[in-house]
Amino acid sequence: MTQKKFDLEERFVDLAASIASFCQDLSNDFTGQYYGNQLLRSAGGAALNFGEAQGTNTDKDYVHRATISLRELKESRVNLNILNRIEYGNKELRISLLDEVEQLIKITATIIKNKK
Repeated sequence: MTQKKFDLEERFVDLAASIASFCQDLSNDFTGQYYGNQLLRSAGGAALNFGEAQGTNTDKDYVHRATISLRELKESRVNLNILNRIEYGNKELRISLLDEVEQLIKITATIIKNKK
């Protein structure tokens, strides 16, 4: 049996890509555009900053980049919760994205705590 490699950076990339697809299907009204754009930026920022953290030379630099990524994930969580409350976008996908964001927040926070 082949064991799947755990790749956290890949999960961040998958999250950003899934959110991009989710945002494409949001209503094109002001609300959909506003929250969609915010969500695209925060999820993309989380993935990009986590990717940058992988290339750091010191634990201090890593913690700094990972902390930025964590903040972006938390912003994405709030945005998805707002979209959830106003029932915007595909419900099943929105709930799935929120679950993945929650998991990545917990993992990233633990990594930061252990690196300090």
